[in-house]
Order: sequence, then C-alpha cells, then structure tokens
Amino acid sequence: MGLRLSATSILGSIVCLFALATEFAYALPPAEDTPEEILRTEIITEARSPVDGKSLTPAQYAELQAQLEAGPPIDPKLSPQVRRTITLLRLRQFIRTFFPFLLR
Repeated sequence: MGLRLSATSILGSIVCLFALATEFAYALPPAEDTPEEILRTEIITEARSPVDGKSLTPAQYAELQAQLEAGPPIDPKLSPQVRRTITLLRLRQFIRTFFPFLLR
C-alpha cells in the first residue's frame, strides 16, 4: 500500500503554500519605513520641557532635569483636619489588612 500522490494534490499543496506565503507578506512593514534599529542610534537634538512643554536645547534640558532632581522635596501644605483624616484612613486600611470583617 504505497502512498500515491496525484498531480492535483501536489498542485493544490503548492497553491496553498503560495497563498499562505502572501498572507505573511502583508505583515511586513512598508519598504520606506525606517527600521527601529536605525532610529535607536539617532541622536535626539531637540527636547521638550516636562514642566510647560516648551522647546529646549539639549543643554537647557539637561540643566532643567538636574534642577528638577535636586529640587526641594514637595511637602504640600495641608490643614490639620485633612492630615488627621489621611492618618485615620491609613490606620483604617492597616487594620483592614488583618481584620477584613471589621470596619465595614
């Protein structure tokens, strides 16, 4: 009982392979698209300020980044009542981690 292949089955297999090959070709990027590897090596010479979105030179951007990193820690001015409410909410959350059935 040998395996017999007819011309139509071979031709059908070839047609299916070509149909699948063209399906995969649609997933490729367009030829004019710049590859990501090349884009990664490009040096970016213009930057935007994270504060107000204005255009900056690289030197100005580096200086602004240094100022933002070395700036004073942000300590918002809150009223004592708001601070107490936040403290109580944090305490409530802590208690609920150990006793989830309490404080519903």
